[in-house]
Amino acid sequence: MNTRELDAKYIAGTYARFPVVLTHGKGSVVWDEDGKEYIDMGSGIAVNAFGIADAEWISAVMAQLGRLQHSSNLYFTEPDALLAEQLCSRTGMKKVFFANSGAEANECAIKCARKYAADKYGAENRYKIITLVNSFHGRTVTTLAATGQEEYHKLFQPLTPGFLYAEANDCEALRAMVEADPAVAGIMFELVQGEGGVLPLDKGFVECIASLCAERDILMICDEVQTGNGRTGSLYAWQQFGIVPDIMTTAKGLGGGLPIGACLMGEKVKDTMTPGTHGSTFGGNPAVCAGALNILSRIDDALLASVREKSAYLVNELSGASGVESVAGMGLMLGIKTVKPVDEVVAACRENGVLVLTAHGKVRLLPALNIPMELVEKAAAVIKAACAE
Repeated sequence: MNTRELDAKYIAGTYARFPVVLTHGKGSVVWDEDGKEYIDMGSGIAVNAFGIADAEWISAVMAQLGRLQHSSNLYFTEPDALLAEQLCSRTGMKKVFFANSGAEANECAIKCARKYAADKYGAENRYKIITLVNSFHGRTVTTLAATGQEEYHKLFQPLTPGFLYAEANDCEALRAMVEADPAVAGIMFELVQGEGGVLPLDKGFVECIASLCAERDILMICDEVQTGNGRTGSLYAWQQFGIVPDIMTTAKGLGGGLPIGACLMGEKVKDTMTPGTHGSTFGGNPAVCAGALNILSRIDDALLASVREKSAYLVNELSGASGVESVAGMGLMLGIKTVKPVDEVVAACRENGVLVLTAHGKVRLLPALNIPMELVEKAAAVIKAACAE
């Protein structure tokens, strides 16, 4: 049997895969089993921050694999301590819990918020988390409950209780929700709703969240699983909104291709999680953290400026093009609303050597942060042609 036949026979049918078997790649170019070449505008859903087979990242991971690939959290290891130090020093956060995915990082954030509220106000008095309609926070039973999209809920009831859903960019409605319910412990949000259609929040609404949280000792929780690690043109998206979260989660691009999640805790909650309150067998894995350290060290001002430059080029090229209704997003996290059915556009791009993603009925672009401008220009031309009426 070939790869697709083996997949169909032995892998759970949870994915509607594109009809492509990828075999290898280099940078922002990948090849399939037939030798066809593609420009990769998805980077593994914002994971391969520096593209495929990045030499520096491979060297960092391999060096650590030759020393100690895993130890468990019963012992101290240098890579996770150094990575935590770098994350805190570059964000102003105080403590880090390492997990293996964005969903797990969000689970930690929810537990941390509830424990902070329970310690201070009593578990029965304050435990609810407000999230936003159209949000996406993961696929575990609890992070599905946190996700503000009913389509993800209906098959998995009963979900974890204690979540409320507010409309994005409606400050008055959010304020009314908070004022009506003294049990609210946290407000959790993505600054760009990725799976919900690549929709940035209004700066005024984000300031509204910050104000409400400060007034009422509600924890502000930023989900930077997809927006983080240089994706939006700053190290973390909240740094462009004039706020500082109490809790921040991230994953995806931090690992550069290996699984990692991180829950960062600010001053207010830095001592909330104590021995026995949370854990992860693989969290803080030395090899993964060594790779993440390399990724983080290379997300500097020059790289972030280039992310913003490439973003501006793509937005300028695609906005107003034939068959393009709108372009939204930040940095190299863009969503294109097309006149044609999105699946038709994606297929045309693929046929012409460009791999793109989708999100909530839009074409989604999440290329590697260091994708060469030459490839950005070629990909934009293919996307425009695919969208054209």
